[in-house]
Amino acid sequence: MTQQNPRLGIIIMVFTMFLFSLQDGLSRHLAGQYNVFMVIMIRYWIFAAFVIVWSARRAGGLRLAAQSAQPRLQFFRGALLAVEVIVMVLGFVKLGLVESHAMFAVYPLIITALSGPILGERVGWRRWLSVAIGFLGVMIILMPGSGVFSPAAIFPLGSAAMFALYGLLNRYVSRKDPAAVTFFYTGISGAIVMTLIGVWFWEPMSPADWGWMVTLGGSAILGHYLLIRAYELSEASAIQPFAYLQLAFASGVGVVFFGDIIRLNVAIGTGIVVGAGIFALVRAQMVARRASRAGPTGT
Repeated sequence: MTQQNPRLGIIIMVFTMFLFSLQDGLSRHLAGQYNVFMVIMIRYWIFAAFVIVWSARRAGGLRLAAQSAQPRLQFFRGALLAVEVIVMVLGFVKLGLVESHAMFAVYPLIITALSGPILGERVGWRRWLSVAIGFLGVMIILMPGSGVFSPAAIFPLGSAAMFALYGLLNRYVSRKDPAAVTFFYTGISGAIVMTLIGVWFWEPMSPADWGWMVTLGGSAILGHYLLIRAYELSEASAIQPFAYLQLAFASGVGVVFFGDIIRLNVAIGTGIVVGAGIFALVRAQMVARRASRAGPTGT
């Protein structure tokens, strides 16, 4: 078993979020030059190759990694993530990294809102209040006249909803399947779905952009490996809040490399959304610890 090292886990988590933000920038660049389906397909090919190698090197190999108690649900969950990536990258292209990530930050609050009907978890008034405040932040981001209030806003908001459902399904399948099985299906099912879609949109890519494509795939492999290591070294409750740094890093990439602008209403709304999300996360952790000590309690 890996020895716990929370400080190193946090450092790795921060670097991983920086790496993911660079991936967002590369995805935006490539999807702006080529068909988004092809770009995501190649990205998934590289990711699936990593998943296969990673699973084969573990005890039990590929046979154990593919043994799921709920294969259909696992396949749907992985396919949902692939579609979510497509929608989010379209948001990058149409709205930019700053606005897209600002609205995508609402996904933890959607998870809170849906955890009751999907997982049967009890959500108390404090977390419902955080959800309401978070969506108020989204309304501030979408303020008419800000430049964000447009039909294209449906892409990051739709992506947030799908990613929230994906996160809930992760928790649901974890009741019967180990993490290694879930990880295996994430890469394989996503690659299958994207191949069925993207192969029809193949187009020639310049040598320079093939270099960026390989860099995107390589950074995705490194990012997912580091994310696994971060969760091995530290409890999720200690490092999960640092996932919000991806929003800050991605905004920096958008401003520096793509000329995105951080509008005042976007900054204020994002602060409200992130604050509400962190509160909901901390509150859920408090309730979970209390429940583990004394049985089910109110929230």
